[in-house]
Amino acid sequence: MEANACTMHSHCLEMTMEVHQVVPPPHKSTLQKLKARLKETFFPDDPLRQFKGQPLKRKLILGAQYVFPILQWGPKYNLKLFKSDLVSGLTIASLAIPQGISYAKLASLPPIVGLYSSFVPPLVYAVLGSSKDLAVGPVSIASLVLGSMLRQEVSPTAEPVLFLQLAFTSTLFAGLFQASLGILRLGFIIDFLSKAILIGFMAGAAIIVSLQQLKSLLGITHFSNQMGLVPVMSSVFHNIHEWSWQTILMGICFLMLLLLARHVSIRKPKLFWVSAGAPLASVIISTLLVFAIKAQNHGISVIGKLQQGINPPSWNMLLLHGSHLGLVMKTGIITGILSLTEGIAVGRTFAALRNYKVDGNKEMMAIGFMNVVGSFTSCYVTTGAFSRSAVNNNAGAKTAVSNVVMSVTVMVTLLFLMPLFQYTPNVVLGAIIVTAVIGLIDVPAACNIWRIDKFDFLVMLVAFLGVLFISVQGGLALAVGLSTFKILLQITRPKTVMLGKIPGTDIYRNLHQYKEAVRIPGFLILSIEAPINFANITYLNERTLRWIEEEEDSIKEQPSLRFLILEMSAVSAIDTSGISLFKELKTTLENKGVELVLVNPLSEVIEKLKKADEANDFIRVDNLFLTVGEAVASLSSAMKGQSSTITEGLHTIVSCN
Repeated sequence: MEANACTMHSHCLEMTMEVHQVVPPPHKSTLQKLKARLKETFFPDDPLRQFKGQPLKRKLILGAQYVFPILQWGPKYNLKLFKSDLVSGLTIASLAIPQGISYAKLASLPPIVGLYSSFVPPLVYAVLGSSKDLAVGPVSIASLVLGSMLRQEVSPTAEPVLFLQLAFTSTLFAGLFQASLGILRLGFIIDFLSKAILIGFMAGAAIIVSLQQLKSLLGITHFSNQMGLVPVMSSVFHNIHEWSWQTILMGICFLMLLLLARHVSIRKPKLFWVSAGAPLASVIISTLLVFAIKAQNHGISVIGKLQQGINPPSWNMLLLHGSHLGLVMKTGIITGILSLTEGIAVGRTFAALRNYKVDGNKEMMAIGFMNVVGSFTSCYVTTGAFSRSAVNNNAGAKTAVSNVVMSVTVMVTLLFLMPLFQYTPNVVLGAIIVTAVIGLIDVPAACNIWRIDKFDFLVMLVAFLGVLFISVQGGLALAVGLSTFKILLQITRPKTVMLGKIPGTDIYRNLHQYKEAVRIPGFLILSIEAPINFANITYLNERTLRWIEEEEDSIKEQPSLRFLILEMSAVSAIDTSGISLFKELKTTLENKGVELVLVNPLSEVIEKLKKADEANDFIRVDNLFLTVGEAVASLSSAMKGQSSTITEGLHTIVSCN
């Protein structure tokens, strides 16, 4: 009874359902289509909409504010905002000074360059940047990659001047590349560094960076220049005779102090100033200790005398020709992508927390021009660091003026306080780096990726192990290659699913996902869930024919297959090869006595299908429907009408006989 009721309900639904016609989109010229496509590709946020309907003077003001965001919030700036920015600026300066010195050593550059890079770039960003929380300066990953790539061809100890020239030139190319991405609105390029890649890469790089600090923490003089796990550990254990117990003792003490301060700030966020001030406090205490006991005479190495004064110009040191041009371009592009990805990710994270918007393209231009100016003023690659930005946010920063305060503090340090760093031990700088990069190892995020997507976890693992055992850039390239392969696989092997009807409704869903869904006799309903193009037509043709063969094998005792319905709501685009797929499929199906029916072809798809069907023998109007429900209802009615006609004809023949 229940089945009969369901059948009667379905029959009534089929008979009363209104069938809507599929219509092509309004006609557009090729130029209009090209304009719309370019707009969606390069201007998805439509940055020019704010200029519409505005007088010329207002347009000029809006244009200046777009290029220089400081003009937007600057006129509204007041003393109350400055008090907050002053506190946060001084707080991040206490972190930026020791980190700047440490990261420069990580990049195999003179320590003073790290301070130079914490002076000029923040000033440029304050004018051009759109983030209120981003604290600009050198970062560990970019420093590691820059140093490791340049050391492949040039020794920083044998040729220090050439190495410095290459570092500044790489920074120039990084800045030009970053700014070009923003100006040309090609920011989608950095999206190839997925979250899984970044988590694996950052974790691997953090371990490599930490292991590199064993040179300072153990007091080893002769240490490997290679970045892999095996050569680094080999260098550590082959030079046991160089280990210094005094250095190890000091390193353990200050490392424990820094880790304790970090732990306190994590457990109690209101005490953020503990971890923010701990590096500078460690530098001051260790410097006083070394000076008091003359520790440099007892096996503890120190930074030595640093040059006093603000950044000297370096445009005369840029090498724009010669045998190393390829190296600096490659280094600039890779470090540029990494630093850009980190800076934009950090900026967007804190913008979401504080409910304001960060323009990705403007950030690319700001970070790019910041590095271009930096390359002219003795700076190396800089961006927004997560640790400093987190401190900046927690300290209550309201605008980018906190970067200006930090920059001024660094300037005062460069002008008057440099002699105080002469006795700073390298072991403390190593401990500061280890503490900073530990936060890059995100185990909960890795576990979450494993739980959600196993292929993404594999990509993350490849990035992690590649960095550890091959090289920093090698691991990154492998992971990007694997992610690209995944995308190609999704393009060339699109998903197709069989749909069934949810009883009591006119809804059709995946039979595998919805167990209550039922098949409709005489119909094979498939959903194609990807654009159709030259890369996947062979697969789609073979897979569709296999669906048909499997369906025919399973309905031996039921009504034969009459219709193949392709639900095309997810087919956003089609090319000429895709058109040929439908033509071939239609011919094959006709030989089997099966009709091809298309449901909800989108505007681009139906437009191209209509153009390809000039003779009107390929896509008939009665084989196009807006919904699967309408298609099944209409075609079922037609089938029943044909059956009634045939039955009546047979009765007439019998009665005549």
